Amino acid sequence: MIDLYTWGTPNGRKISIMLEACHLHYSVHPIDIQAGAQYSEEFLRISPNNKIPAIVDEDGPNGEPISLFESGAILLYLAEKTGQFLPDTPAQRYKTLEWLMWQMGGFGPFLGQAHHFNRFAPEQIPYAMERYTKEAKRLWGVLDKQLKGREFVVDELSIADFSIYPWACRYEWQRVDPNDFANVKTWMEKMAGLPFVARGMQVP
Repeated sequence: MIDLYTWGTPNGRKISIMLEACHLHYSVHPIDIQAGAQYSEEFLRISPNNKIPAIVDEDGPNGEPISLFESGAILLYLAEKTGQFLPDTPAQRYKTLEWLMWQMGGFGPFLGQAHHFNRFAPEQIPYAMERYTKEAKRLWGVLDKQLKGREFVVDELSIADFSIYPWACRYEWQRVDPNDFANVKTWMEKMAGLPFVARGMQVP
């Protein structure tokens, strides 16, 4: 059994999608980040950076418990634990890691800033709104080019898709119109049609 500490954010849903895809048994522990639950001493012992998601796997390496934070690290751990959604061939493996890192370093952080300034900031700051909305659209364009002629981000369904998809689903917060990015739109429709993705997107 894996304990999943999460909330209804794109980063949290990456992991619930992966757990569902791998048919792993897990228990959900909602961490209400709006109420400040991420700052509790109990959660800090699992996630020192006060961020969701985090997991505790009682059956970790060598059968010993392990706790992990950072969604990218968790995706890699679960992929290696199960032997799923991370290619074995070196070239495809590194391409998958490349797009995972692209999401972790750009498609997540910059879209997150677009969410903040377009939706949650206590006052509208036109410069920030324009800057992050423009960057969101640029990143969508990068993804659209990568998906041209491909069914998934790196040909086969992988942790790269699981990491990117939940962020793309918040397109309205980014002031992005998926109709402007036909390849991404087709991919999103394909992802939404996968039952385990639908289940993962409902957690918590």
